[in-house]
Amino acid sequence: MPCPALPDGFDFTDPDLLHHRVPLPELAELRQAEPVHWIPQRPGIAGFQDEGYWAVTRHADVKYVSTHPELFSSYLNTAIIRFNEHIPRDAVDAQRLILLNMDPPEHTRVRQIVQRGFTPRAIRALEENLRARAGRIVETALAGVGPGGSFDFVTQVACELPLQAIAELIGVPQEDRTKIFDWSNKMIAYDDPEYAITAEVGQESATEILAYAMNMAADRKQCPAKDIVSTLVAAEDEGNLTSDEFGFFVLMLAVAGNETTRNAITHGMHAFLTHPDQWDLYKRERPATAAEEIVRWATPVFSFQRTATQDTELGDKLIKKGDRVGIFYSSANNDPAVFDAPEVFDITRDPNPHLGFGGGGPHFCLGKSLATLEIDLIFNAVADAMPDLRLTGDPRRLRSAWINGVKELQVSAG
Repeated sequence: MPCPALPDGFDFTDPDLLHHRVPLPELAELRQAEPVHWIPQRPGIAGFQDEGYWAVTRHADVKYVSTHPELFSSYLNTAIIRFNEHIPRDAVDAQRLILLNMDPPEHTRVRQIVQRGFTPRAIRALEENLRARAGRIVETALAGVGPGGSFDFVTQVACELPLQAIAELIGVPQEDRTKIFDWSNKMIAYDDPEYAITAEVGQESATEILAYAMNMAADRKQCPAKDIVSTLVAAEDEGNLTSDEFGFFVLMLAVAGNETTRNAITHGMHAFLTHPDQWDLYKRERPATAAEEIVRWATPVFSFQRTATQDTELGDKLIKKGDRVGIFYSSANNDPAVFDAPEVFDITRDPNPHLGFGGGGPHFCLGKSLATLEIDLIFNAVADAMPDLRLTGDPRRLRSAWINGVKELQVSAG
């Protein structure tokens, strides 16, 4: 097997990389030459006192790591592949209380409780409300178009439905959704100098979300309502969440249910407007397969990590106990062994076994049905009200080690 032709010191988690582009050519090089490849790092640079991580780039290998939590742990070093280098270890360990960073059996217990809010029946109950909200969001964006007819699609359209959906789902008053937006932005923006967000500010924002959610849980215990919060926290001794557990669940939703869906919608709009044949097709036929292709194309979470619990072999490489393993979803979703012409944005792609919602296993995205519904509803609303939408500027990307994010996308309604 030939050695991959990567530049010396190339690191897929360098936040400057995703600030400019998704490194698809380098990922393709690894998939072909060395699909499990050691990436050296200076100890401490990612918040971990080790010397690097294994980059896993093939679709099959990402699925294998994801579906074997007994070999590859989310708990030991969390699922976040790179923190701010100044983060103290106890701040990393504190994140183990979030569902994303748990292993079975504790993960199984908590997930079985919270998934009550994401049953098909629960999602269907939201659909008409969210359809109306999607229409109003687009109408409001149109009404607020300023001089020159240009507006920011991210803040005016893409971010709104995920926030309103979360608020609707867990009973957050809609007037508080901007607080959730602000707190979640600060939590994940520590790598982007434009936001001037320090690790301390990010931690404070996480604390604000926790306090808000815990207070909500305490209120529902005193005065139950007909909402998912009351269902989840009603009686701890009957297998429900503690107030603390509910707080960390909302903390996870603020990122997993807000940031990721918002970025999928933004990348999807950019893809449509740079592939006008697909936008015309969508407006004409509204294929049910579009949302899944948008998620594959966008892959909002570029990568997560796991930590080996024992010596094991993967891709002909010996992974030693304690080694960190980066699973690169953007690479898996462009693997030509699985997808015909993965470089083509094709909203009729079917089947579409992408890993944009995770590689299967215990951490497969709890909110997949809600996310695809939101994507479908918002693009239907945009196609109805803004059929002649066009780009007026290049997307401004988020500087991040693991989120494929867009901060701004200027568009014109036509």
